[in-house]
Amino acid sequence: GYETMFPIPLGLSCTWDMTAIEESARIAAIEASADGISWTFSPMVDISQDARWGRCEETFGEDPVLVSQIGGAWIKGYQSRGLFTTPKHFGGHGAPLGGRDSHDIGLSEREMREVHLVPFRHVVRNYDCQSLMMAYSDYMGIPVAGSTELLQQILRQEWGFNGFIVSDCGAIGNLTARKHYTAKDKIEAANQALAAGIATNCGDTYN
Repeated sequence: GYETMFPIPLGLSCTWDMTAIEESARIAAIEASADGISWTFSPMVDISQDARWGRCEETFGEDPVLVSQIGGAWIKGYQSRGLFTTPKHFGGHGAPLGGRDSHDIGLSEREMREVHLVPFRHVVRNYDCQSLMMAYSDYMGIPVAGSTELLQQILRQEWGFNGFIVSDCGAIGNLTARKHYTAKDKIEAANQALAAGIATNCGDTYN
């Protein structure tokens, strides 16, 4: 079939036109629904500040307020056609050190809350986001895949999120020696992720 093509997210953000962005998402949702899709891993509301990062084009840019507004418009467009939305990647994924993806770069709580968590807080508090995708990275030395501080205390207790959490693809497996070294095998990795509140695994760890 044929699909309507829109500018990349970074290009869409340059319009500052929330009506047009919401309409773009609505059209995408119509076409996705026609193909039988009911759940989408979108929107990406990471804040990108380092041009060396290879995923900047997937983001809506570096301004927390603009990204928040676009994320909300995108969710409205998707939800108008009944699609489940998944804001990602929670949290701090767009802040890699030297452009290297998925590492702990020592973000302070103040920088996380005043910059990188702002769009997530906005969409969780203002829209009925059915799900949310967690990030590959660490926060305060703890992998997000096992962080009760991020996934329970902040996300659920402070913000009132009542949807389900899905892992980024392979993120739970990364708790083993593949990256984080907090789990000796996939069974231990799965137990850590489940304890943190990750309901759905993109990958094979929960198998």
